[in-house]
Amino acid sequence: MMNKSLITILMFFILQSSFAQTKKMTGFYEKNIDKELILESAFDKNLSKTNIGETIKKLSAEPHHISSPADKGNAEFILSLYSNWGWDAKIETFYVLFPTPKTRVLEMTSPISYKAILKEPALKEDVTSGQSGQLPSYNAYSADGDVTSELVFVNYGLPEDYEILDNMGIDVKGKIVIAKYGHSWRGVKPKVAQEHGAIGCIIYSDPADDGYFQGDVYPKGAFRNEYGVQRGSVIDMSAYPGDPLTPGIGATKDAKRLDRLQAPSLLKIPVLPISYHDAAPLLEALDGPIAPVSWHGGLPFAYHTGPGKTTVHLKVAFNWDIVPCYDVIAKIQGSKFPDEWVIRGNHQDAWVNGAADPISGQAAMLEEAKSIGSMLKTGWKPDRTVVYCSWDGEEPGLLGSTEWVEEHENELKEKAVVYINSDGNGRGFLSVEGSHALEPFMDEISKQIIDPQTQVSVFERQRDHEAILTKNEEAKKKIWDEKELKLGAMGSGSDYSSFIQHAGIPSLNLGYGGEDQGGEYHSIYDSYDLYEKFKDPGFQYGVTLAETAGHAVLRMADADALPFDFAYLFKTIDAYSKDLITLLKTSRESTELENQIINSRGYAVGEDPTKGYIVPHVKPEVPYLDFSPLQNALQQLENSADCLNTVFQNKIKTTHISESFNQSLYRAEQQLLNETGLPRRAWYKHTLYAPGSYTGYGVKTLPGIREAIEQRNWKEAQQQIEVDAKAIIRLADYFNVLSSSGD
Repeated sequence: MMNKSLITILMFFILQSSFAQTKKMTGFYEKNIDKELILESAFDKNLSKTNIGETIKKLSAEPHHISSPADKGNAEFILSLYSNWGWDAKIETFYVLFPTPKTRVLEMTSPISYKAILKEPALKEDVTSGQSGQLPSYNAYSADGDVTSELVFVNYGLPEDYEILDNMGIDVKGKIVIAKYGHSWRGVKPKVAQEHGAIGCIIYSDPADDGYFQGDVYPKGAFRNEYGVQRGSVIDMSAYPGDPLTPGIGATKDAKRLDRLQAPSLLKIPVLPISYHDAAPLLEALDGPIAPVSWHGGLPFAYHTGPGKTTVHLKVAFNWDIVPCYDVIAKIQGSKFPDEWVIRGNHQDAWVNGAADPISGQAAMLEEAKSIGSMLKTGWKPDRTVVYCSWDGEEPGLLGSTEWVEEHENELKEKAVVYINSDGNGRGFLSVEGSHALEPFMDEISKQIIDPQTQVSVFERQRDHEAILTKNEEAKKKIWDEKELKLGAMGSGSDYSSFIQHAGIPSLNLGYGGEDQGGEYHSIYDSYDLYEKFKDPGFQYGVTLAETAGHAVLRMADADALPFDFAYLFKTIDAYSKDLITLLKTSRESTELENQIINSRGYAVGEDPTKGYIVPHVKPEVPYLDFSPLQNALQQLENSADCLNTVFQNKIKTTHISESFNQSLYRAEQQLLNETGLPRRAWYKHTLYAPGSYTGYGVKTLPGIREAIEQRNWKEAQQQIEVDAKAIIRLADYFNVLSSSGD
């Protein structure tokens, strides 16, 4: 029974607002739309920006990396909140490998002596910056090592940078490299260095990227000061995320573990992050060729590549401990469909205090849970089970979420309707990535959430911002004319990865930002003081995130028909396929042109043989690939998705949606899994989305085909066309069976 206050709200809404009766809401019978809008209105009224700010301050009050006392304390505090709000909550503990540093030395031994300070100073303007218990600046999962060698500057340390060095006649084998943070995930940099024979890797934050070239530095502004260092993991997440010793299985206390030195995701060379204060003497001392113009950063001298007279000594050693990882899992059992789960998650561990990353997102999620708890007291219960997860161990490598998914994989494949993720959050514009069958679902929500600064929908504000940034007038007009929200494809870097890319569970990743720029990332300055001043003053966008994610949770929990539109999925895959054909054509044309130039001139465009560059070899021709299996499969998918959509609409009109029909809808994405996984990356099973082998967080769509083309592995590219075509046909056949089942 609803109490009197909720009945009053309901009557007021019906009397005062007529738009609800004509408003479309995907997945709901027309008779139930008003009730859902009333529910969401009640949910919104319980959200408090003041409370979100207090939660950020509380949870970021102490350093709380995984296994620290404050990490356990925060998990227990979050558990108590869920329990007090009426959730059935518990802590599920896993046991994972997490190294912490015991030795960190970096010194220049020639041509002059310099010892890096490797220290971020406390600031009087930042009350938590001088606390005990802070992890020092380091890269987790670096190998132990003690090496001395010549130094080579490798720009951002990506494969294309090494191609340029090769053409300059510079070999990093046996050398120590120094790379700038940025343009890829940090773990890619030592991985590529190791592949090229380097014996050590230093990563520094250049002021051109997130320091004084971008704005005033902290504490005057939000950007990285000269002593700020970006901590972070360098585990090879392109191989697999999660505990490196238990790939594919949950890291329970008694789990069978790999030998650490044999773990495929762990590096073999030492790595250390440093500030631009410590990088400047090393870079300024470098001789050798002048670096390409595009490699120069913001330091006040010419950048050279080395090698030469500049040598450095790098020594790091770690405590390689198995530590507890505390996932807080809270549930409200569904009143109608208890075995269908709507899952929401945000991690709670940080590298240091982590006010922005991740507590800003965690605080918004907890505010959602508090509001849902308040609604339980009115007698309401969700139709489906709602599961809220405060993950631990995300920062070292998505540990808590990955281990939970691996441990419960079979159950999740049966029960998980959707996973809705967030991470850090700030002032600015809506960003949404996710399963593309959910595009219309998120489009509707984005048009109903109001931006707190402009008082227009977050859809309008995001679209307008994108148009303003676009210089091309034709492209600008196309954006202005866009009527629907577009979802980005999911790469990696947050806790959705194991859900969608390993288990095939439909997923979304939500957040706000773009007007919260800064350089505090993974430093001791990611604090409440900085966040409250520069990232989201007033905590308004914490409420906006809670509204966005909360509405998605509530609609999924109570939808009559789960709001998947697979016609949008077809359109997305079709666009990816056409993009691959264009990629192959462009590669062929550029190869032909490059070979013509080399054959006629003896060297490539942009190269100067007088500077001693090595003349590149003529590249093999790019063959034609047969995309017809993929194109034929897509035609079948289009037909079957259209047929299913007709069935779906008829069932909505006749209010005849069965539980088994809904279950078939949310399990459909699993048809796109390839159980043997991607080549050399068996953990990643989704045929549409994966992080790139050399992009880290960045997504590769139709990754098996795309990366084979990029790596000029034509035999594998053709094989992967067949693999992906089979997955698409499997999905089309699945839709045909569902459409004709009569259920």
